[in-house]
Amino acid sequence: MENKELINRISGKLGRNKTDVKKLLDAFVGVVKNRSSELDSIAIPGFGTFETRKRAERVTVLPGSGKRLLVPPRVVLSFKVSNVLKSKLK
Repeated sequence: MENKELINRISGKLGRNKTDVKKLLDAFVGVVKNRSSELDSIAIPGFGTFETRKRAERVTVLPGSGKRLLVPPRVVLSFKVSNVLKSKLK
């Protein structure tokens, strides 16, 4: 589902205009970005949790040349589905 389709569906369910829904989604994404940059998690009951995780540095091998590379550590954003949503998807 693309962003426009998501906005259309939410505006239809809420009975709001599309600009308000777009502002809401933009604000939500902004909050997720800010909190994740501070290494904080965001839990949405019944939906899931956005978490930032630190990946350690590691050594990888390029399959074509066999050359070994050191991949630096980094922070990644992950999403864990809530048990409520998991049971509804089964």
